[in-house]
Amino acid sequence: MADQDQQTSSGQGPTDKPEDKKLVDPSGHVITEEEYAPEKKSKRKGIALVVVVVLIVLAGLFYWHSTFTEDTDDAQVDGDLYQVSSRVAGQVQKVYVDDNQSVDKGQLIAEIDPRDLQVALAQEQANLANAQAEYDQARSNVPITAVNVRTSVSTAGSDVLGTQAGVLQAQQQEQAATARIAQAKANAVKAQSDVDRYTPLVQKDVISKQQYDAAVAAAQAAQAAVVEAQKNESAQREMVRVAQQRVASSKEQEQQNKQNGPEQIKVQQAREAAAAAAVQQAQAKVDQAKLNLTYTKIVAPIAGIVNKKNVSPGANLSVGQDLMTIVPLTDLWVTANFKETQLAEIKPNQPVILKVDALGGRKFHGKIVQIGGATGSRLSLFPPENATGNYVKVVQRIPVRINFTNLAEEDKNHELRPGMSVTPDVTVKQ
Repeated sequence: MADQDQQTSSGQGPTDKPEDKKLVDPSGHVITEEEYAPEKKSKRKGIALVVVVVLIVLAGLFYWHSTFTEDTDDAQVDGDLYQVSSRVAGQVQKVYVDDNQSVDKGQLIAEIDPRDLQVALAQEQANLANAQAEYDQARSNVPITAVNVRTSVSTAGSDVLGTQAGVLQAQQQEQAATARIAQAKANAVKAQSDVDRYTPLVQKDVISKQQYDAAVAAAQAAQAAVVEAQKNESAQREMVRVAQQRVASSKEQEQQNKQNGPEQIKVQQAREAAAAAAVQQAQAKVDQAKLNLTYTKIVAPIAGIVNKKNVSPGANLSVGQDLMTIVPLTDLWVTANFKETQLAEIKPNQPVILKVDALGGRKFHGKIVQIGGATGSRLSLFPPENATGNYVKVVQRIPVRINFTNLAEEDKNHELRPGMSVTPDVTVKQ
């Protein structure tokens, strides 16, 4: 009790009154309560002023941010995922990459057994040689046919002239036969006159029987000559008719040659064109076979990282079968899903600050490129049917594409990955 009384009397106990405490300045002067009160009040005012200034600054920053920028936390790094597939069927010989391995554009990543395609190429090359030979033959036939046509036309013309000369000759022979008939008839009349004159004389024995018989024989011979001349005339007339038919036939042949000759040339030219087309077709097949042979070496279409590798040596591939996915590291952009209420001030080419969560909020620069054509809900697999009667208005989000403006410098180590969360701050007012 004595100790407690002593503490109480010395002013060090819990019952000490504030007015009993003494403040001493560095010089040892004891500061009284009257001297201490104004300084205490001034510190309170300073603290209150600092708090007010901080609140004003924060309010200004909030106003500036809400007025001059728009942001969203519904944004991700995006990029085209390249599906590497086989362009030819065959058996895999080698695979040179694994999952999560980095590859360069054009790097060999797998090989297919080329032997089947080499055989196919040899066959197409043989078909090309055959088509080329047929084309050479068809091309040679065109001038040959042209010469044959000209020769045929010329020959037909000569035949017409020859048959016309034959008609003239036959007509002349017919005229000669007619003249011989007249001559034979005259000789027959003379011979018959001799017989008629010798008949009374032989009866009176003025002339000999032999002489009379000779006159009768001469008359009979003359009559036979008339018959022969008439038959000869008929034969010559028939020869004239035949010669005229030959003229008509040769003229018809000449006309046909003149008409068909150009068509024959066109036919050969068409065969030449068809053979040339066959050569082009065979050449295209050879080119395709060569392309197919190059497709046995599968290369990376772009620089990136291999994912979802599902191919191994010995596998039999079909055309279009997926082998792996390559995630690009350079051709990237950001897809930000802004609320429709935020799009009033967002326009293309506005600058954007992109903060990537996976990189500790590291900032990248970009710009607005385009605003999506529809909301995310409308583009979903099962879009909502607002006409069912149970409609509830929900603020929709529209995808906005943001391109990096300096990705090569700001991401030298290729740390960005598609799917990373991003917070974009769009400067909508300067």
